[in-house]
Amino acid sequence: MKILKSAGRIITGIVFIFSGLVKAIDPLGSAYKFHDYFQAFNIGFLNKLSLSLAILLCTAEFIAGFSVLTGMRQKTGIMVVMLLMIIFTPLTFILALTNPVSDCGCFGDAIHLTNWETFGKNIVLIIIAAMLYIGRKEIKNIFKTSTEWIIITIAAIMFILFSLFNLKYLPVIDFLPYETSVKIADKMVIPEGAPIDEYQTTFIYEKDNVKKEFTLNDYPANDTTWRFIDQKSILLKKGYQPPIHDFSIKAVNGEDLTEKILSSPGYSLLMVSKKLPEADKSQLFNGFELGEYCRSNGIEFYVLTASGTEELKNYENQSWFCFADETTLKTMIRANPGYILLKNGTIAGKWSWANVPEKEWFGRLEVQTLVPLSPENIK
Repeated sequence: MKILKSAGRIITGIVFIFSGLVKAIDPLGSAYKFHDYFQAFNIGFLNKLSLSLAILLCTAEFIAGFSVLTGMRQKTGIMVVMLLMIIFTPLTFILALTNPVSDCGCFGDAIHLTNWETFGKNIVLIIIAAMLYIGRKEIKNIFKTSTEWIIITIAAIMFILFSLFNLKYLPVIDFLPYETSVKIADKMVIPEGAPIDEYQTTFIYEKDNVKKEFTLNDYPANDTTWRFIDQKSILLKKGYQPPIHDFSIKAVNGEDLTEKILSSPGYSLLMVSKKLPEADKSQLFNGFELGEYCRSNGIEFYVLTASGTEELKNYENQSWFCFADETTLKTMIRANPGYILLKNGTIAGKWSWANVPEKEWFGRLEVQTLVPLSPENIK
């Protein structure tokens, strides 16, 4: 039994530390997931709390896992783990039944699980947590109580600062498909022979005021006594979906610029602002100034946004603006505004508004070979 408890403690500690850590690496991604949940359950008034709740959750997971694994304030850690499992196990069961969001986000974008897989994981964890909770009275302190609380507090503060660092300067590990050195077009290819989506299509016909459903094999194609009413399609099996499947850029006038940007042999700088009003105005205008400099030095510059045409009227140089899907922009970069440098359709660099290089740095790009770029690469 002692070995079983030790194994359960190690497994629980590692899982919670990993879950908290991957969320802290990408806190904005976790905030987006909270936003999706709030929309799915019609509680959108909580959207403003998404980021705060994301950081709070990942910190609670990490510290609980750290406590359980190291043995410092282990009783408290076990109680936090138990509380989280009591909350999230029934919640994931509801998600598995209703499927309002396809991926729970419990491991961020590092590992994707279906809602049923997440529920199964939680069943295992809640059993282990219950076993640890029952045996919590046997636990003894490693250090003095005050010393353990100091260590836990320091760990929590450092963890929150780590989350805020990733929020400001982009994730230290990019789990998204638009990572540096990726050729975007290659990530859009569907391999030959890859499975495709499978649907069940049902046709609804009416005859003598009676409605009846038919399949593709038995619908009354040649029987004019039946009147077609409607049809519905249900996805039976999801086919292969390339890592990048929704990359499309259109100019304000409707021109599709996707191929032009991906095939450009020179450098192109994309300034990404999913919603212009949500970005700091000074940061936006710093980006516009950088854009003017880039264009004068032979570097193409585009502003990608999901804001509407009415919003664009508040800004000059509207020829720079392009439209893209908001979800795509969120996936491309976790910053508003953020910057992506392309050459030959390959991502050569990514920066947030906080660490984008000075404009003179971009003026010296042509002397460089294509490598993952940072200010240190250019002398």
